[in-house]
Amino acid sequence: MTTQAMQWLPACELAALEEGLGRSLLHGGEVVALFRCGGAVYAIDGVDPVSGVAVMALGLVGDCQGEPMVASPLYKQRYSLRDGRCLDNPALGLRPWPVKVDGERVWLAVPAR
Repeated sequence: MTTQAMQWLPACELAALEEGLGRSLLHGGEVVALFRCGGAVYAIDGVDPVSGVAVMALGLVGDCQGEPMVASPLYKQRYSLRDGRCLDNPALGLRPWPVKVDGERVWLAVPAR
């Protein structure tokens, strides 16, 4: 998503995201997991790459040596909330979504059509 022009679309109200918990939404036909962690908002693909099930928003949010992460609720792989890389298996990963907070609204970027 870096070489194409992007457009920002509203995702949710900031108040809908609780600190340390995930929230799942359907955005542009794709499942996205949103997290509010340490005052920052992160967005990654919501589908667990091992099981193919949209459960990442249900994962345990934490910190691994200073890296904000979420552990898959099914197979327990840990993924960075910053860039989606798997902290346990370099062959796995989740796509990070560009996210921004403007006032009380959370926005996600998608490729412009």
